[in-house]
Amino acid sequence: MEKNHETAITQMRKSLEKIGVSTQNYNDATLLRFLIARSIDVEKATKMFVEWKNWRDEFVPLGFISDSEVPHELGDEKMYLQGLSSIGQHPVLICKANRHFPSKDQLQFKKFVVHLLDKTIASSIKDGKETGNEKLIAVLDLEKISYKNVDARGFIIGFQFLQAYYPERLAKAYLLNMPWFFVRVWKMISYFLEKATLEKIIIVSNEEQRKDFVNQVGEDNLTEDHGGRGKLVLIQDVTVNHFPARNE
Repeated sequence: MEKNHETAITQMRKSLEKIGVSTQNYNDATLLRFLIARSIDVEKATKMFVEWKNWRDEFVPLGFISDSEVPHELGDEKMYLQGLSSIGQHPVLICKANRHFPSKDQLQFKKFVVHLLDKTIASSIKDGKETGNEKLIAVLDLEKISYKNVDARGFIIGFQFLQAYYPERLAKAYLLNMPWFFVRVWKMISYFLEKATLEKIIIVSNEEQRKDFVNQVGEDNLTEDHGGRGKLVLIQDVTVNHFPARNE
C-alpha cells in the first residue's frame, strides 16, 4: 500500500471516530475504496462513508436482501451469476436485457439492485472473510431488445447505487449487441455517470473488442454465442456461502 494511502486511511479513521462512527469492523481496504472514489480527499471520503453507513442501516437492516423480498424481479429470469473472470478473478454478473421490463414497484427494484450486487460480491469471498476490495464484472446483453425493454431510469438507479454505495466495486462493465435505437438512450444515461464509472464501461462493437471481452471474462463464463463454452446460471440458482438467499 502506498504511503499516502496509509496516511489517508489513518486520518479517515480519526475523522470518523471523532464524529462517533466506529471503524472497528472495517478494514483498511474497505476505507481505501471510499478514499479512491473521492480522489484521496479524507473529508469527502469520510462524508461518503457516513452516508453509505446510514443508508445501509436503513435500507438493508438485516445486512442482506433475501430472494423473498424481490420475487417479481427474480421471476423474470434475466440475471445470471457466473464464475470468476479469467483476468482479475472477479465474479461475472450477466443481464439479458430482453427479459427486463421497467418495474412498477420501484422499491422492489432498488432492493433487487442491492440483492444482485451483494450476492455477486459475496460469491468471490474466500474462506468466509471479505478482503474489502472485491470487485465485479457486469455484462449487459442488449440482443433482441425492443422499446418495451428500455428502462433508462432503472439503468440510472443501478449505476447511481454503484457509485454512491458500492465505491470501487465495479471492475468493468461490458455492453453487448447495442441496437441503433439504444445509442441515444445510452447517451442520456451516460450524463448521470461519473467519469471514473464511464472509464470502466466498454461497448463491444468490433472483433478486437469482442476477443478482449472473451479473454477478460473467460470462455467458461460465456455461452457459445458470445465466444465461450459455458452455460448461464440464474442468480437464484447459485448458492453462495455466508449469503442467506432465502428468508421465508
